[in-house]
Amino acid sequence: MDSLTHIALGAVTGEALAGRSLGKKAMLIGALTQSLPDIDFVTSFWLPPAQYLLAHRGFSHSLLFAVLAALLLAAVAVRWSRQLTFLKWSIFLGTEILMHLAIDVMNVYGIGLWEPFSHHRYSLNLLFVADPLFTLWPCIALIGLVVSHRQHQGRITFVRLGLIPCGIYMLAAFAMKLSIMHMATEDLRLSANNHRYFTTPAPLNIFLWYIVAEETDGFNTGYRSVFDKGPTNYTFHPRGETLLAPVQKREDVQYLKRFSQQYYVIDYTHDTLAFNDIRFGQAFGWTNPKAPFIFRYDLQQPDNNLLVIQRGRFTGWNASQLKALLLRIRGRRLVYKPAIEYMSIYKTTCLPLPRHDLNAAPNTNP
Repeated sequence: MDSLTHIALGAVTGEALAGRSLGKKAMLIGALTQSLPDIDFVTSFWLPPAQYLLAHRGFSHSLLFAVLAALLLAAVAVRWSRQLTFLKWSIFLGTEILMHLAIDVMNVYGIGLWEPFSHHRYSLNLLFVADPLFTLWPCIALIGLVVSHRQHQGRITFVRLGLIPCGIYMLAAFAMKLSIMHMATEDLRLSANNHRYFTTPAPLNIFLWYIVAEETDGFNTGYRSVFDKGPTNYTFHPRGETLLAPVQKREDVQYLKRFSQQYYVIDYTHDTLAFNDIRFGQAFGWTNPKAPFIFRYDLQQPDNNLLVIQRGRFTGWNASQLKALLLRIRGRRLVYKPAIEYMSIYKTTCLPLPRHDLNAAPNTNP
């Protein structure tokens, strides 16, 4: 999840676990400790972009790291403050780190839970990386805890306000995911060629879901709201594996394949050969089924990929796009119109405009 969520939730959890013993310092310690696993961002300063994708949310998001970090920090903390025993410090700090892992495993990026013994990434695909309805409650609770006196009787109420709605929200997300998976399974029975499929929330909500279904030579993608009626509309994207031939043995390509868990599409657009990890969805794909994918790695100029995911995640958003998202969440099937507004959005995202014919062969070789 985003840093704000970890900070707010960590502070509220700190108050719940150690507020009586440490006072308001527990909130600061909780916020810092729950943010600790994201220390791996420093590897971006020396690792190439493709390798950093695997380093991020790798060992620092593993169970082994959680145990070692909790014990080490507890050993330091007990020397700094005897208000908690070593065991209580370990439980407090370990809970904060484990909570970070539990939240991040909800996102499509995934975490290396068993690193370094297994490189498999685990993801439950229950929450988008930034979800205002999830983050709102711990933020409100944090404000209440900061402004209220340490001995104020209402502090427990703020703690409950910050934690209980988050748990309820995740349960609601799980229920909606089951509903979407059931609907998707019914739709996918129409095709006998489907091998794998997954569902994950569209940006900023748990009501509109992005569905990816693998076929022999590509993927079907679609967006479905829990309020939709009728079958899901899918768009086919050929994998384009043959386009990788000139760069197949490159190290960054191997990193990307491993990171994407084989959910990738290769295209050659506007003289750019690109690797698209389709798990992260499309830029406004709920309005344009042929929109470019958010995760777009330039294979011809690898140095231009420093913000390979963030580059397209939230760029181009404006009031009209937010309104379109809300309408689509309500079950409105939006008709794509290649208007000037759409063209301007993709100029601001620095992403190539999508081909209207996804099956068209490239004009030149990369």
